[in-house]
Amino acid sequence: MSRINLIDSRIVQKHLLTMKFLLAVTLSVFFLTGLAQSKTPAPEKNANGQAESKQEENQFKIEQDQDVLMLTYFRQRYPTRIEIDAEGNTVEVPLPDPMLIAKLHVALSTDGRHWFPLNDNKPIWDHWMRDPYVRRGPDGLWRILSTGGTKGYDREKLGPACLYATSTDLIRWNVEGPLTLMKDVCDESGKLAAQNIWAPEWFYDDETGEYILIWSSSFKDAGWKESRLWYSRTVDWKNFTPAKVLFEPPYSVIDGTLLKHEGTYYLFHKEEEFGAKTGERRAIRLATSTYLKGPYEIVAGHLNGGQIVPVITEGPTVIKDPVQPGWLLFYDYCMTNRFGASWSPDLIHWNVAEDTSFPPDARHGCVSVLTALEARTLFDTYTAQ
Repeated sequence: MSRINLIDSRIVQKHLLTMKFLLAVTLSVFFLTGLAQSKTPAPEKNANGQAESKQEENQFKIEQDQDVLMLTYFRQRYPTRIEIDAEGNTVEVPLPDPMLIAKLHVALSTDGRHWFPLNDNKPIWDHWMRDPYVRRGPDGLWRILSTGGTKGYDREKLGPACLYATSTDLIRWNVEGPLTLMKDVCDESGKLAAQNIWAPEWFYDDETGEYILIWSSSFKDAGWKESRLWYSRTVDWKNFTPAKVLFEPPYSVIDGTLLKHEGTYYLFHKEEEFGAKTGERRAIRLATSTYLKGPYEIVAGHLNGGQIVPVITEGPTVIKDPVQPGWLLFYDYCMTNRFGASWSPDLIHWNVAEDTSFPPDARHGCVSVLTALEARTLFDTYTAQ
């Protein structure tokens, strides 16, 4: 064999070996890729079959000039469920896997039904709070009122307080201080008696230019006992009128939220009654009035003797439906660690919305409307890794 033929033969052999190696690598990559895909877990669902909001970043799109909904919340799984036996004794029933992250969380949505949690469902502000109510005022300033998160004041002399904080951009927050809204309220003996300020919210009265602060307080040894909704007024967030009772139904009430529509005020709230004597009545109800300060007339809902959503629920917030005429009411199933929504064409008749997904363990939400630019800024700030 000539030297030229020998060289050609070696070249051919090397070429064949190279082709075999590349083919083996290609088959290996194909096999491993298919194996990895076959092991990709299906979307997680909670105990009630709801898909959890563990979306990939590219699954949430913000279109130009599109309004985006913002859900603010904290996270919790209750350690116990409180019950009352036939003798009136309080019994605590342990619940599995308790947890508490009492800090500000944010999720975004374009349809009000499927929510993308920012920062991997971790807090966006490292400050203790529960029930964060976050809304933008007519002056453009974002304000938080929340349960707890206060310090540096004399509770013995001033009673309970709620947190007040502000922001211009939803990213940098300033603690303005504790609001001791029940400091002038005494019981029949003249003693400062309020034990709590729960789930405070504020409502802007465009007729008077005042901010109306609403919350629940009780004089008993537990905040859910014989609780009433109270209110106070301010124009400057520095001076507040003495607290007065806003709503005193024939049941204990907490978690009030207010909406005005076509001259009527809609007061969504939680009936806080349960136990052997009353039955399970912890759920959302509705009362209406033509005057902000009442009196409010209770609306007879279609569930459980007057309620509008299933038990056990709390923390209502309501908005216009962004995708069709009507309204969306949000709330959490506090004992079963999930979030829910109901839809209504008229704010009176409600049905549970299906095909929804919310951040895991979300509690007591508040929904606001953002511009596309505001939403994109939040998204970019808390999803960039």
